[in-house]
Amino acid sequence: MQRDHASEIAAITSHPTFKVAVEKLDADHDRTVADIITLTEIPSPPFKEDRRAAAFLEMLRAHGLDDVEQDEIGNVMGVRRGTGNGGLIVVAAHLDTVFPEGTDVTVRREGTKLYAPGIGDDTRSLAVLLAFIRALDAAGIRTRNDILFVGDVGEEGLGDLRGVRHLFSKGRYRDQIEAFITVDSPPVDNIVVGGVGSKRYSVRFKGPGGHSFKAFGIVNPIYAMAQAIVELGRIQVPETPCTTFCASIVGGGTSVNAIPEEAWVDIDLRSESAEQLAKLDARWREIVAAAVEQENAIRSTSEGAITVDIRTLGDRPAGNTAMDTDIVQFATAAVKAQGFAPTHEASSTDANIPMSLGIPAIKIGSGGTGGRAHSLGEWIDVEKIASVSGMTASLTTILAVAGFVGE
Repeated sequence: MQRDHASEIAAITSHPTFKVAVEKLDADHDRTVADIITLTEIPSPPFKEDRRAAAFLEMLRAHGLDDVEQDEIGNVMGVRRGTGNGGLIVVAAHLDTVFPEGTDVTVRREGTKLYAPGIGDDTRSLAVLLAFIRALDAAGIRTRNDILFVGDVGEEGLGDLRGVRHLFSKGRYRDQIEAFITVDSPPVDNIVVGGVGSKRYSVRFKGPGGHSFKAFGIVNPIYAMAQAIVELGRIQVPETPCTTFCASIVGGGTSVNAIPEEAWVDIDLRSESAEQLAKLDARWREIVAAAVEQENAIRSTSEGAITVDIRTLGDRPAGNTAMDTDIVQFATAAVKAQGFAPTHEASSTDANIPMSLGIPAIKIGSGGTGGRAHSLGEWIDVEKIASVSGMTASLTTILAVAGFVGE
């Protein structure tokens, strides 16, 4: 029998205990804002999330969760027990930001707007997870499934989703997880149901090097690299599923009058489709091999030939959660119930990992609005009505997926 997801969401939002939970979100708004500021001002650069992780771990302990711990990779987590009649639902937010060590993360407030690097992506969500726990406890709400609240490491950039990757490959709960929800960035109307996969490489072309005049005619790694980049730019990729490529950083050489011994380029390949990503990856490798072969054939290898080394910088799997799955339908109905117009999109988030494994997963928002993510001018708006409304939509989604017990 087909479920009526909108009716189930309506039953949750009209239940007296849920109304108490929403009242708690509203009453605790200033506390939630204070938590956002506290956590934002604890630097959490890539691969150095330790200080923020320690603070969030103590916050989880103070909120009375069971089995609060930090795992081997650095994730911090705790369990809110359900009735014991279901598996485990993960609700996560990432601890790391894109900003390097030394970045000024002092929060500046102008009215209801807060400005600081990383404040919306994804520090606000960490504070919102704590607000959810307080609201559920204040209302005495129970769920069928246990909920594992997680602050995970390594979501951004070269972190390569290492926190959630560990959670599903080596974590103690890896065989118990039935669904995964990442709360990431403010907007609740943007529901991520597709995981954009990516392959990132540093490609290093090496040769013998020499004097630009006296050794003229020998192989040059920059020529091979340039040829590869030009051919990359000629690849025709599909618009649907969206597939992209980018030669993003280049370097090499030592002097204007020297044939370089090394040249390198960093490459970013992406697709919503695992199949298209694999196809693009294979074509890029063919291009690199052909560029090396061509350079070695055109110029002299008397002092040595061009070689190439392809080093993986990141490998995020593509995946998706079908539109007709319960988790997507619940999120859609919950967002509509709060007066938002939901959209469904693909992005690169922690949800990529479970999606690639066939586990239902989505990304939802932390509430309110924000802008200029990944810039020093990043901001969020913590105006109370919009913030609580967005949080209510996301909390409704979590309860529906975890099995709201309305007794």
